[in-house]
Amino acid sequence: MRKPINLNTAILLCLASISFVCSGQSAVFNSSDESGKVSQNSTTLSIGSHLELFVDDYLIDHLKGNAELRLHNPEPREIAITLDAPWEGSGSGYLSVFFDGSRYRMYYKAAQYTVTPGKMKTDDHPYFCCYAESFDGINWYKPILGLYEYNGSKANNIVFISGMMGGVNADGAHPAVFRDENPNAPADAQYKAILRANKPHGLFAFKSRDGIHWTPMSQKPIITDGAFDSQNLAFWDNELGEYRAYWRYFDSGTKENPYQGIRGIRTAKSKDFINWYDQVDLTYVDSPPEHLYTNQVKPYYRAPHILIGFPTRYIDRGWSESMRALPELKNREMRSSASPRYGTAITEVLMMASRDGVSFKRWNEAFIRPGIERNGTWAYGNQYVGWHLVETKSELGGDAPDELSFYSLEDFWTGTSCALRRYTLRIDGFVSVYAPMSSGELITKPFTFYGNKLFLNFSSSAAGGIQVEIQDATGKIVPGFSLEECPPIFGDSIERVVSWENETDLSSLEGKSIRLRFVLKDADLYSLHFK
Repeated sequence: MRKPINLNTAILLCLASISFVCSGQSAVFNSSDESGKVSQNSTTLSIGSHLELFVDDYLIDHLKGNAELRLHNPEPREIAITLDAPWEGSGSGYLSVFFDGSRYRMYYKAAQYTVTPGKMKTDDHPYFCCYAESFDGINWYKPILGLYEYNGSKANNIVFISGMMGGVNADGAHPAVFRDENPNAPADAQYKAILRANKPHGLFAFKSRDGIHWTPMSQKPIITDGAFDSQNLAFWDNELGEYRAYWRYFDSGTKENPYQGIRGIRTAKSKDFINWYDQVDLTYVDSPPEHLYTNQVKPYYRAPHILIGFPTRYIDRGWSESMRALPELKNREMRSSASPRYGTAITEVLMMASRDGVSFKRWNEAFIRPGIERNGTWAYGNQYVGWHLVETKSELGGDAPDELSFYSLEDFWTGTSCALRRYTLRIDGFVSVYAPMSSGELITKPFTFYGNKLFLNFSSSAAGGIQVEIQDATGKIVPGFSLEECPPIFGDSIERVVSWENETDLSSLEGKSIRLRFVLKDADLYSLHFK
């Protein structure tokens, strides 16, 4: 992974040499300026027809002027589902969510955590994994599956128990379920799941034909080196052509005390989902050591060559004036009497991205904050986001583009239920290249592409906009594709074609090494795509 972009004193030099060319409401930089020279030692990338995001610096040579990379935060929406059945409760969570043809599926831990002075009970009922469905990703229901008894009745949505299932002793409280996209997956293994083992130590693999009826794939754990007290997961990576697994471990522990050190993430690969190799710990670009309780890594469905994760950051702030000012002080103090960190630790969601599955660009700012101070948010156990995002219809209705939906936990260990709140984000809207009205530039590294048109996912103010210039690998303007020949692009679109004096056809440049120069004014650029 290349070093993060460094916007230093070179920006001041760039700003000093900006010359504006009035065209609509755009600002154009003088492309002959010495401070705008492009890197001459950059390797030419091959992006083909991939959708490219700005969640890392893969495509970026440098930024100029007031341009910057900006992380965006999902907006809180309604409570999607309340986990309040007698077999669910205040310790529920660890959900898996995915779209499956005509419906959305959700799997989640069901547990009750009862806190009393000096004690936390977790045995009000056994741990389960439950199942819910939706036809729009917004309105959810719990079907009666009739698989396992609870209090003498099978009228429930329990899909996994904690105990013996198919000859293995598995833990239903730490589930991760997915639809296997491996084209060679057998019919009886179209769905797969990872469950923590009760005995022996490790992770069990399960398979299913329909996502409801499950059997173990092996009588032995498939992975044994880890802590696993989290949501441990695996999936088929179509770009890699193999399975990947990501799970919880503790760094710098000892044989005598494995739960020392930093809560971290470990990964491995497999060709058959049973035998795993290349086990390594994740590394991060420009991020400090932090406790990460979950990982939530998966290929982004619109750009599967990019793995995006939403780990939960765990931080113990200790007792202070601010800690006592947070909601639910009495409950917090009672939890703390059982274990100090139960009262003073807080969790929130981060975002990270990787091209190789091992080295991640992790944004150090929160992706989903605990939010406005209210009951059931500012506490350890909340803001655990589901694995993974799904596409849903916009609440704006009409011809508004779809959105990305996330489901994040609230009301953890409060009362006898939990809630999953839905959050939304524009498609591809994780990170943007942003510049204010005073203008800024993005110059890409040289790359080759396949396609004949360039499409942008962007938004601007009414007065702002974006212009695009095509250069050769050395930074010289390609005739016919200068900044002055690109009418300012303004609006707010998931997919807008770029034109140069009414010309959109880029067939003559297909397969050739080029750079793109973007000039932005009060605008965000989220992604680009040749096709």
